[in-house]
Amino acid sequence: MRRKIVAGNWKMNKTLPEAKLLLTEIDTYIQSKPPKCEVIVGIPFVYIESAKANHKDLNVFSEDISEHRSGAYTGEVSAEMLKSIHADGAIIGHSERRQYHKETDEQIGAKVKIALDNGLTPIFCNGEVLEERKSGRHKEVVKRQTEVALFGLSPEDISKVIIAYEPVWAIGTGETATPEQAQEIHAYIRGLIATQYGNEIADSISILYGGSVKPSNAKEIFSKPDVDGGLIGGAALNINDFSALIDIYSEI
Repeated sequence: MRRKIVAGNWKMNKTLPEAKLLLTEIDTYIQSKPPKCEVIVGIPFVYIESAKANHKDLNVFSEDISEHRSGAYTGEVSAEMLKSIHADGAIIGHSERRQYHKETDEQIGAKVKIALDNGLTPIFCNGEVLEERKSGRHKEVVKRQTEVALFGLSPEDISKVIIAYEPVWAIGTGETATPEQAQEIHAYIRGLIATQYGNEIADSISILYGGSVKPSNAKEIFSKPDVDGGLIGGAALNINDFSALIDIYSEI
């Protein structure tokens, strides 16, 4: 049975006191009401050590990772550093990293591999921009992103990857892919993996949807057979919305 996952991506938000408060609220909530899904928080690098020290049972991910193991790369944070402060994984290839930092599929693939080599779980992000969706090239784009970044992995390693499909045109815009659109692309991605690695591995990999997910639309999206949860942005920044999304799996 595939893991059902609700993952929050805080992006560049929250001061340390605000972060401590929200982490405590999330931890308290899931301790008091054990969820029927896995809960992940993707938080700024600077808060990870504190988060793991004070909330040992929380799955804490970084929002990025360096493609380099070590060396003269000012400002970068390596997989080994993240492992040393007990991070559980990393979000890799987010559309904002692709857009603002010009990350390539090859760089993203290197980040996935270095995360796995250090025992960190990667959340690999893919997805098309609006122009690519309108021109009917969305499947072509997702295929290229997935094949270049992931298909050099061994069957054992790819089985450890979480995939997050993010239609870029639906992130922070208020627009959301319809549940049918999400299901179509998730099934397509799973089919790509099945062609390369076989049905058993493809059926074991969790594929999350990311793009303006909120409590009002999550149940219909999460109910689709190839959607295994969400990578959540804005709704992950307050306990009321985030806990409501976690609770969706008590209703499905």
